[in-house]
Amino acid sequence: MKFKCKGCGYIADNEAPDICPKCGAKKEMFEELSEEVSNLIDTSRCTNYIHMELIEHMNSVLALSEGGIEENLDPNCVKLFQYAQEQAEIIKQMAKAEIVAHIGKGKWG
Repeated sequence: MKFKCKGCGYIADNEAPDICPKCGAKKEMFEELSEEVSNLIDTSRCTNYIHMELIEHMNSVLALSEGGIEENLDPNCVKLFQYAQEQAEIIKQMAKAEIVAHIGKGKWG
């Protein structure tokens, strides 16, 4: 069961708070969300968490690749690390775009 503040969109799990922690609205300003919407919020939270984890992993790939480039062992190694950097940056930006799209569709919760 989830409740949404009509004033600011804050989502509360289990029960509506007496006062909205985000905007200070009273409990009466909260509406109970349907089970379908509540389930969508839970799924979206999970997916958005995965996207955030993916971004963190891509940051690690970027750092590792930078280290490999700095070592400059041989041209093939450098080429691989540069490719890894390029792809990690693309994946990172794609994951960020997905999170932004979810937020725009109200799928953040």
